[in-house]
Amino acid sequence: MKLLNVLANDGIDKEVFEILKNQQINIDTTHYEKEELLHKINDFDILVVRSATKVDKELIDAMAKGKTKLIIRAGVGLDNIDTAYAAEKNIAVKNTPNSSANAVAELVLGQMFNLARFLNLANITMKQGEWNKKAYTGMELEGKTLGIVGFGRIGQTLAKKALALGMNVIYFDLYPANLENCTSLSLKEVLKNADFISLHTTATEKPVINQETLNYLKPSAFLINASRGNVIDEKALLKALNEQRIAGAALDVFVNEPTPNEELCLHPLCSVTPHIGAATAEAQNRIGKEVLQHILDYLKGNK
Repeated sequence: MKLLNVLANDGIDKEVFEILKNQQINIDTTHYEKEELLHKINDFDILVVRSATKVDKELIDAMAKGKTKLIIRAGVGLDNIDTAYAAEKNIAVKNTPNSSANAVAELVLGQMFNLARFLNLANITMKQGEWNKKAYTGMELEGKTLGIVGFGRIGQTLAKKALALGMNVIYFDLYPANLENCTSLSLKEVLKNADFISLHTTATEKPVINQETLNYLKPSAFLINASRGNVIDEKALLKALNEQRIAGAALDVFVNEPTPNEELCLHPLCSVTPHIGAATAEAQNRIGKEVLQHILDYLKGNK
């Protein structure tokens, strides 16, 4: 069996780490910053990254000069990897699309309960000595309409959970899916009719939610983003929140990570989390096993 050198620059599941060691695969879980990584990468056959490591042209050029032939994204989104340039340099790119759907859907569902019942605000103000019982009369999710923008694995997983709660589900996707009791509509109609809008698109060149599309939302609507930061124009969202043109927002992803827009993060109508959609022990274990399979497949093809 060929011995492989693998760099998991953003860490890897402990169980998977032990399995790789038992397969006589050398695995380094040190996190190298960009300059050091450029010098170290030549030692590795495979690079495993999460969202923290940016795999740009400079890093790919360094890989091409060495022996790195595979980049594995431990997660779904590939916007931190220049996949087109990697292909030019004959470096394969894989991701783990099947592992995090449930974790992300549960986070979104949690934020829906949070927004509907003012849990974030009530928690903050009680710790400040306030008792705002009358101000925090919320609403129930049952009977409300969830609008999902992007109806892939995560969107459909969320839809099933929402249906189980007695919600109505409408969605927009360029490629409509056949999921019972879910109605496909135009983007405009989804935004106009939903009480909660959850975004599940891939990274986009232009924001899906901008000054124009925000105007479609009802004043009582809540916007949730657990996909990619750049699908929302954050300045337009901040303006809408300041003018109370929407009821609130919940964000798990941001344009600038890990230093997001401070005004948006501190806004009382915005509940924020630090990109933890897939951050459950179960999801990380599943992701690790998908990474493991990619490594073993590579090993089989390169004996």
